[in-house]
Amino acid sequence: MSPLSLLPSGVSLNVALALCAIAFVSGTARGFSGFGSALIFMPLASSVAAPRLVAALLLVIDFIAATPLLPNAWKQADRKATAVIVAGALVGVPIGTYFLSVLDPVTTRWIISGFVAALLLLLLSGWRYRGKDHAWLSVGIGGLSGFCSGLAQTGGPPIVGYWLGRPIASVIARANILLFFGASDFFSLVSYAVTGLITSDSIKLSLIVGPVYAIGVWFGASLFGKASERVFRAICYALIAIAVIAGLPALDGVLRGG
Repeated sequence: MSPLSLLPSGVSLNVALALCAIAFVSGTARGFSGFGSALIFMPLASSVAAPRLVAALLLVIDFIAATPLLPNAWKQADRKATAVIVAGALVGVPIGTYFLSVLDPVTTRWIISGFVAALLLLLLSGWRYRGKDHAWLSVGIGGLSGFCSGLAQTGGPPIVGYWLGRPIASVIARANILLFFGASDFFSLVSYAVTGLITSDSIKLSLIVGPVYAIGVWFGASLFGKASERVFRAICYALIAIAVIAGLPALDGVLRGG
């Protein structure tokens, strides 16, 4: 089977190449720093292809990549605390998915750009929640993250900011985060399937873009320890900011000739 035969209708070779380039850059960021893939990928990818298609594409790729990490995360996580936050995602994900399925592409792109810009500011602020545990707060953060995931697969910063600020061992915090996103991605897969967002086109496209993303993750991981983490994180932040600006619909006429 030729790779060209996997291209969905309406996705040209140039668009597929652009998505592969974006996936490589975002995968590199993910592999090195552990964050930033969706915040880079979604604003740029949704500017060259339909937001619904690229959100489903990223979900499929990320779910496959993260699945092998879940058994170990299950053993190490505080499953009771994680379940409370997951309860919020169970509500937030379908709401975000609904908006993705009904909003027109340009409106969705504006919302994605706004969300990613806000999440970038959250990352830059270094915010960590250091207050007391409250079930309502955990559910709320899970719901916010789930909504962002359902709409644009960008639910990472609220959860990371919350868990890394808790007075628990880093290995438990990491396991909680991985377990949460395993559940959140599962909810997203179900929601996307029910609303028709998971299509044969998104699955076929993932066979093209997924390996490139995986290479980016591997390349980024290989740089860890060889480059300054502080410098690389600064580069990641800069790339996210560039992705937000370049992905703005207002710049379509300038950057994309449309």
